[in-house]
Amino acid sequence: MKPSLSFPPELLLKAQGGGLGIKAAIFDVDGVLTDGRIYIGEQGESFKAFSTLDGHGLKLLAQAGITPVIITGRDSPAVRRRVADLGLQHAVYGAKDKLAVATPLLAQLGVSWDQVAAMGDDWPDLPLLTRAGFACAPPQAHAEVLAVAHHVTTAAAGHGAARECCDILLMACGRYGELFAGHLDTLDGGPA
Repeated sequence: MKPSLSFPPELLLKAQGGGLGIKAAIFDVDGVLTDGRIYIGEQGESFKAFSTLDGHGLKLLAQAGITPVIITGRDSPAVRRRVADLGLQHAVYGAKDKLAVATPLLAQLGVSWDQVAAMGDDWPDLPLLTRAGFACAPPQAHAEVLAVAHHVTTAAAGHGAARECCDILLMACGRYGELFAGHLDTLDGGPA
């Protein structure tokens, strides 16, 4: 069975990043991995809804050799739990200055900005989006973010927008078809 998903060649070319290709992808949480709404309970606990499509996309990135990174301005047990459940190794919570935390993390990973994809929705994400080799935004993002994004997803934030970005990156690096074929045989995409 052949994959049915496709994107314009010029988009895939841009999503390859510079030189050695995209090696890391930074994602915001509120307004990207969630729909941006925050539910607060009586005791001050926050609740967030995450898409399983997005979660699987992040796992696929890791399988393809692209390091998924979470950098969020807020910190909550719900976000920490989601990151842990996905097995993501790199996350920064409560980041007031996302560029200040991203720069040393990327240096630690040995990744330059032209090898980074970033997805965000609001002003705090702009320093990352404007430096990244490939920048994505969900359609509900702020106008200034939409203006700098290389791609605005058709899927909404918290409803597959991050997965769409992941799919583009997987196609651009040539791993989408292989990962898709692996999932036709086994649930986790590994050898049968």
